[in-house]
Amino acid sequence: MLRLVLDTNVVLDLYHWANSDAVPIMAALEAGQITCFADASTLDELQRVLTYPQLKMTAEMRIERYQRYCNLVQLVAAGQAPPLPRCKDRDDQKFLELAARCAANILVSKDKALLKLRGRTMLGFQIMKPAAASLIIGLQPAGDQAHRESQATLIL
Repeated sequence: MLRLVLDTNVVLDLYHWANSDAVPIMAALEAGQITCFADASTLDELQRVLTYPQLKMTAEMRIERYQRYCNLVQLVAAGQAPPLPRCKDRDDQKFLELAARCAANILVSKDKALLKLRGRTMLGFQIMKPAAASLIIGLQPAGDQAHRESQATLIL
């Protein structure tokens, strides 16, 4: 089963904006075809971002979106990540560390600072935009996960 970490903007794409690039990720997550991971620091960031006025969310909307996400992700305990490159945006380092700690296959992000790291250094996971991750998820029927995982290394 593919193991993913989603940055906060991708979570918003799933639960607030309904971005078409992320629809296959949401469908696979809800169907149990992929596993997504979060930790206390990524969930704290999500809670903070959900209060941004530009999102125009009521308190009920914030609670609903946060709970929906929390009900579908696996929580990873805090821990030490292996040595990793430094992301120019210090706020995004937590996503690299989480992806490494939970042995993710893919870190899904739209953040330019994270995307700049792909292909420039050896990581134990790929960094992809939502559309590329959705393509990987949709390549094969749910039963052929090994093929999808091998394809993850081909698309960058």
